[in-house]
Amino acid sequence: GSLSTQKLAEKLSILNERGHGVLIRMNYIKKSCADVKTKPSFLTDKSHESAVKHINKKFPNIDFRGNIVSSPASSCLCDHVYELLNTIDACQCFFNITVNFDFTKNYLDLITTYTSVIILLSRIDEKKALVGMYNCAHEMTNGSSDPSYRRLGQMFLEYEHPWKKLTEEFGPHTRSVTAALLSLKIIYPRRNLPVEQWRSAQLLSLLSAPAAMLDPACSDTMSCEFLPMEVMERWIIFGFLLCHGTLNTNQASLELWKMGLQSGFFFTLTRDEVINIHKVSEDLFDSFKGYSKRVADIRECREYVLTNSGALHKERRQYLRGAMKELFAVLEDEPGLLGPKALFVFMALSFSRDEVLWLVRHSENMPKIKMPEDFIDNQMAELLFYMEKFRNLIRKYKHVIQRYHVQYLAQFDALILNDTIQNMYVCPEEESILLSSFVSTLSALPVKNDDNDEFDFTALRLDWLRLQAYTSVNKAPLPIKDYPDLSKVMSMIQFHTQMVDSIEELLQETSEVSILCFFPRVFEKMFSQSSEEVNMKRYLLSFPSVCSQFSQCGHPLCPEEVSMEKRSLRLCVTFLEQLAKQTSSVLLELCAEQHKLCDELQPQRCAETISAARYRKQKKPLQKKGEAQKQKPGSESLRKDRAVITNMDKLHLMLTELCSSYSLCSDLVVFNHAVVPTEFLLSHLEKRLIEVIVRMARYNQTTQEIARPSDLLAGINAYTTNLHSLSSYINIDVTRLVKSVLLQQTHPQDSHGGETLTTLYTKWYLESLLRQASNSLIIHCPMMHCFVSHTTESELPFRAEEFSDVSELQSLAEVLGPYGLKFLSENLMWHITSQVSELKKMVMENMDTLVQMRNSFDKPEEMANLKKRLTGGENVLKRMTIIGVILSFRSMTQDCLKYVLRKHCPYLMGPIECLRDFVFPEADIQETLSVFELASAAGLKCDIDPALVAAINSMKTDNTSLDEEYKLFCLLLVYIGVSLPLLALNQNSSYSQVHGGHNNNIHCLATAVNQLSAAMFTVQNKNIEQELKEFLLLASSTLLQLGQNVEKIESKNRESVYLLLHMIVEDSPFLSQDMLESCFPYVLLRNAYRECFPVALCPKDC
Repeated sequence: GSLSTQKLAEKLSILNERGHGVLIRMNYIKKSCADVKTKPSFLTDKSHESAVKHINKKFPNIDFRGNIVSSPASSCLCDHVYELLNTIDACQCFFNITVNFDFTKNYLDLITTYTSVIILLSRIDEKKALVGMYNCAHEMTNGSSDPSYRRLGQMFLEYEHPWKKLTEEFGPHTRSVTAALLSLKIIYPRRNLPVEQWRSAQLLSLLSAPAAMLDPACSDTMSCEFLPMEVMERWIIFGFLLCHGTLNTNQASLELWKMGLQSGFFFTLTRDEVINIHKVSEDLFDSFKGYSKRVADIRECREYVLTNSGALHKERRQYLRGAMKELFAVLEDEPGLLGPKALFVFMALSFSRDEVLWLVRHSENMPKIKMPEDFIDNQMAELLFYMEKFRNLIRKYKHVIQRYHVQYLAQFDALILNDTIQNMYVCPEEESILLSSFVSTLSALPVKNDDNDEFDFTALRLDWLRLQAYTSVNKAPLPIKDYPDLSKVMSMIQFHTQMVDSIEELLQETSEVSILCFFPRVFEKMFSQSSEEVNMKRYLLSFPSVCSQFSQCGHPLCPEEVSMEKRSLRLCVTFLEQLAKQTSSVLLELCAEQHKLCDELQPQRCAETISAARYRKQKKPLQKKGEAQKQKPGSESLRKDRAVITNMDKLHLMLTELCSSYSLCSDLVVFNHAVVPTEFLLSHLEKRLIEVIVRMARYNQTTQEIARPSDLLAGINAYTTNLHSLSSYINIDVTRLVKSVLLQQTHPQDSHGGETLTTLYTKWYLESLLRQASNSLIIHCPMMHCFVSHTTESELPFRAEEFSDVSELQSLAEVLGPYGLKFLSENLMWHITSQVSELKKMVMENMDTLVQMRNSFDKPEEMANLKKRLTGGENVLKRMTIIGVILSFRSMTQDCLKYVLRKHCPYLMGPIECLRDFVFPEADIQETLSVFELASAAGLKCDIDPALVAAINSMKTDNTSLDEEYKLFCLLLVYIGVSLPLLALNQNSSYSQVHGGHNNNIHCLATAVNQLSAAMFTVQNKNIEQELKEFLLLASSTLLQLGQNVEKIESKNRESVYLLLHMIVEDSPFLSQDMLESCFPYVLLRNAYRECFPVALCPKDC
């Protein structure tokens, strides 16, 4: 009864958990006070400076009144630890890690946790100020001091020199501590073997004994097999420092202590707080008399670590990489082996974790040694990768492991435990009840369990811990040391129950490496070093995957700690972005290589080959011997030696390695944030691909250079074709990526606000090609459906026909799509409206004259007088020609868009064309314009241009009435009609039969007059046909007067201008040849064509 009331097991469990929380809390306080950004304001406030100094000076006896805030924890934990350690000593408990594992482990953990709390407390510089100010605030609020303040303040003073005070305290506990530590003399050396012995024993290999592959992996000390090395080393070092007397009297203690000192330089107090074991040990023993030999031992061990430790751990990591790879391959292929060989998995994870943690804490605090490369591991990615793979494998086949061990517990463990109990010659009542409950619990398990069955053996394991406590005290009725078989059986049962209900907890214990969260510099350096190795690239995703473990670092005692989440996400995102950056760089480099190969197949590249063939045919001398013969496209595929590795081979290998990394997991969860690695790759690829495509345009505003649309399209096709090969490496939607990137190029700006192909080509065609066309340096050529460069003195930096022929504009329509061409059209319309605005101003300046001319167009004498008063006729024609050039270019792009859309979506184009053909302007004009807008967006030609209508409509102002606007438009047509004869005076107005137009682009006036009239009178809701008939009458009359009145020198281009009148009628959907013949003699048109075309080209009946 007295044993159960002492509750040793319960107190050990609770105090260890609470101690862990206090450590985290103190670490958080220390970090907060050390960082300027997070330091409490009352410690930095100048007004509190004198109060802080006073508290630090007088602590803990403070008589202070003022405005004070905040506090840390109390000394309850320490008092409970004192009490429990004294109780354990009074009970003279038996400790042996191989017999009562849980009881011994909890006892040693309590000692190291308590020691770590005291050491960490001594490292908080502001502890007196924090506690003192808290107590003053408590006193001011409640009228009295905090009850635990006096005890805590006294403890601060006592532990000014923590190690000295701790060694005094633990003197009475030497027997218990030493006994517990010496039980490690079998376990620790066995775990601390050199790699040669691992290799000779073929540690972790299932293939070394194929016959025993199905045999369950067992051990007399199951839990000890994956006990962390750092935990044992912390027990040994702390234990023998606190109870150092045994080192001078017990050789076994001395050997174990020296072995612990030879393990490394540092071990962890908590998180990134480490302790230099040699320095602390030497400083402590230097203060004791008679410890000069121990000081010499410490120095000898330090030298040993300097010389051997780095290389030893490097070899261990190398061995573990191979062993983990082999073990994983076997278990992945035969997951049923996870049942009997689960112990191997947790041992492999634990061993690997030990090596990772050792390297992390030593990399951050690397000593000055001759061979620092032993503390650098550029293959760490592989070890972390297989740790993650094992974690995922265990979770995936959790039901397999569970089903196996449920059957094992029910059909083997229950029976052997029952036999063991039966063979015990003494079994008191309380212990008998517990043991019987174990047997009954295991026997009741369903042999054929369903995967959905839930099991919970927590109570059984806690009862076993209680039983260990009951049977470990001095003069226990059932001393556990006399029944080693019971310990072995229960150790095995405990492991088997963990395989049923606590796999996640065991994975956490054996494989979590969340300490990396607190060593971000080391973590990032490991990633960087692994990234440099080609054969490590396939394992790089293990780094962001490890970040998903960081959420387990927190503790309920420190709920306000939020920096971990930000740091974890930052690290995870950094790694994924770096991985995506590397992958996208390699992929786009491959695409660039493929682009070069495709570029060699372009038609313009075959000129040299054709030239060489002509030379051979004409039997001319070949090229000189010194000149290297150019290789033909495709020669790179001919391999003479398989050992020769090309750049493409290297890139393909690197891409394969990088893409293999993404197979580790499809998504990660970091602090409730779902992270999808492939989305980072897609995002990065999208950004880089946008940059590449824009660069491929090679736009230079200064020199007016840009890539031909056909070349650009060929490049884009080469890139997209190669990009689709990515989906054979990773399960990734490349089509979505390509669509997203190309769709962005059809808009004025991409998703990042950068210029797109639409912007660049719109700018170039407007500023370069169309501007030169408006100056007649470039001619619109209806015959060839393109613009051609005019041969003049000023040389253009480009040939217009290379950018405006049908194939080029079709390529442009492919690249920019309907959206891009709509943007281009909107910009064209802006230029047209600016010209129309100027034209309206000119009409208003000459309004009176134009009104009279409109009424007197059939009176030659009056018209001749009025023409003398009319100003700016040439300017009007010039501006109308510019509008015509712009509209002609737009018409060409629309035709090419129609061709592209018919090729891509013929079933969509058919209904749109049908709809357009069934709509007439005489119907509701708004409905007509809506249909025309749809048709125009698809590249179809409409009688009324909806874009031009919208542009003209946007010019309306509140100051002008509809009648005035209508009058202006009518007079504009009069202005144009009466100014046409001026064109005959221009020597560039000659008609070119080769181009099918005039050399100064005045043939574009036909397009301008027709489309502008249709748009203007649609806005005014007037009869377009009637207004154009009036224009035709006036224009015909003035041109007929030209034939009667103009002298020979002025009339040399008269026939070319006559043809313009015919073009206006031909181009108009509202005018007919009958209308033309009614006002302009056909014989004049026939003579004009005969004059402008050579006789050899004219039909015989002309």
